[in-house]
Amino acid sequence: MTRLLGQFVRAESPSFDKAAVDQFGRIVASEWKKRGATVTLLRQRERGDHVRAEWRPRGTRTTAQILVLGHLDTVYNAGTIAQMPFRLSRGRAWGPGAFDMKGGLVIALYAMDALAAVGCLPEKRIVFLWTSDEEIGSESSRATIEREAKRSDSVLVLEPAAGLEGRVKTGRKGVGEIEMIATGRAAHAGLNPEDGINAIEEIALQIARISRWNQPRRGITVNAGVIEGGTRTNVIPERAQVLVDLRAARVEDMRVLERKFRALRPILPGAKLEIRGGFNRPPMERKMSVALYAKARALSKEMGITLGEAFVGGGSDGNFTAALGVPTLDGLGAVGEGAHSPRENIVIRALPERAALLAGLLTTL
Repeated sequence: MTRLLGQFVRAESPSFDKAAVDQFGRIVASEWKKRGATVTLLRQRERGDHVRAEWRPRGTRTTAQILVLGHLDTVYNAGTIAQMPFRLSRGRAWGPGAFDMKGGLVIALYAMDALAAVGCLPEKRIVFLWTSDEEIGSESSRATIEREAKRSDSVLVLEPAAGLEGRVKTGRKGVGEIEMIATGRAAHAGLNPEDGINAIEEIALQIARISRWNQPRRGITVNAGVIEGGTRTNVIPERAQVLVDLRAARVEDMRVLERKFRALRPILPGAKLEIRGGFNRPPMERKMSVALYAKARALSKEMGITLGEAFVGGGSDGNFTAALGVPTLDGLGAVGEGAHSPRENIVIRALPERAALLAGLLTTL
């Protein structure tokens, strides 16, 4: 498992580099073909191609399906492997994308290997869908994910586990982005400042206003993360904009937050305000995961492992499938820490444990 993980990590696959993601996708597709899966590359013009691997029980015409989700892309730019080489140390495997989520891709392959080795293959059709753009919003893959989910009885997501305890994720916040654009009027900051309308000041006042909407205990967060505006210090700025990250734990709160943004009006006389965007991932509510979690916890207990659960702020493609009403369990991938950072690593001994858990779910759901 660690040898294959090393091969996967060294095949860098930044979200915005189609050629690199496609190359890595072909490596993953080859591994599934070796195992007798029916593999299809879902071609994309701008993003990397998605990889669909299907295992269909021999001699049966079942329409029942389980969808296993993951992604090929990582947040790391090409060349990062030179600064963060794949290595094994202190029981961990280190490298860009090892935790999020190339370890999960390895786990899926070895789950099927384990089942084949003992002759205990699933009775349902299993579709493994590895997408190319999860880290940048799943714009090219969302329709495919939702189409496969609607055909499925359940969805298992191989995103990383929560914490070193290996907790699965039974709830996720909805995620969105708002762009606020303020337009004022340019003027000389020394000669006639009274003729100007300061767009940066307008944006600053709006940020102060929306910051009061944070309710962390209810899972609602609003974060102004990127701000731009102005040209020179001696010019009253005519334009300014800010990108705001939105998170909400419930669909109702998500809708309320969007309405509040749409209702914003300029504060400075004569200023104009434009609001773009909104939520792009609905919340994954626990009610869509609780039955699958109970099954996974029972299987883990048979293995002598205590499996916990977690609610997390980050979104995944599991948000889309749960919102469709399809039972979804997330965080079944690698156990580790340091996602999206130079410290990214996974716990090696947990790899076969997670493969065994996935194998058990595939044969009992």
